[in-house]
Amino acid sequence: MEYLLQLAASPAAWIALATLVVMEIVLGIDNLIFISILTNKLPAHQRTKARRLGISMALVLRLGLLGTVAWIVQLTEPVIDVFGQIFSWKDMILIAGGLFLVWKATTEIHHSMDIRTEQDSAMSKTVVMGMAAAIGQILMLDLVFSIDSIVTAVGMTEHLPIMITAVIAAVFVMLVASEPLAKFINDNPTVVMLALGFLIMIGMTLIAEGFGAHVPKGYVYTAMAFSALIEILNMLARRARQRKLQATALKQEG
Repeated sequence: MEYLLQLAASPAAWIALATLVVMEIVLGIDNLIFISILTNKLPAHQRTKARRLGISMALVLRLGLLGTVAWIVQLTEPVIDVFGQIFSWKDMILIAGGLFLVWKATTEIHHSMDIRTEQDSAMSKTVVMGMAAAIGQILMLDLVFSIDSIVTAVGMTEHLPIMITAVIAAVFVMLVASEPLAKFINDNPTVVMLALGFLIMIGMTLIAEGFGAHVPKGYVYTAMAFSALIEILNMLARRARQRKLQATALKQEG
């Protein structure tokens, strides 16, 4: 208790907490985009449940990993040498997660360009399997993003209460933002393609990190922000054209 009081009275601890919360929220964006895209493929009545379950699993995984900080630190130690390239468990997990993310995003792009529909007779089976598959894929990516998140937290502070508070705050923000983000993605089909492009870029970044090529997160998120800004401008332009066409049609009818 005395330790917590001393920590609460330390300005440095509050600065570390604020910084780590922001970092955890930024790192959680990747996870949230993936969850939103994946759950939007489920039936409408299952989407909210799947999103909340996916984010809850992320919280459980991160808090569980925080309880094994010593083991997490050991994940960064070299364990295998392949043709002169040294890999740790963290590197191999990042590579596997990156490959999965690239494969999943590429598959979703292919599906979004396939106009064939499911047969009504097979719909119920597809729904059940889709829910199970969605939860499984969310859990796998939760693990990858959680390890990356906790390693970042361990590198920024040595105080476990600060790490736990930051993780809970970040996951709470993810939980609040999940519904609006998923609805926005679902209502704007072109945004889905942009988000899938983000996932491919994030996946390639994870693979590069796994091979020891550090990619500054600032570059990645700047590119994402710039692309999102261009898409917003395109959306505004499309709406302006639609309003103009509607106004023209009304004049012609009048």
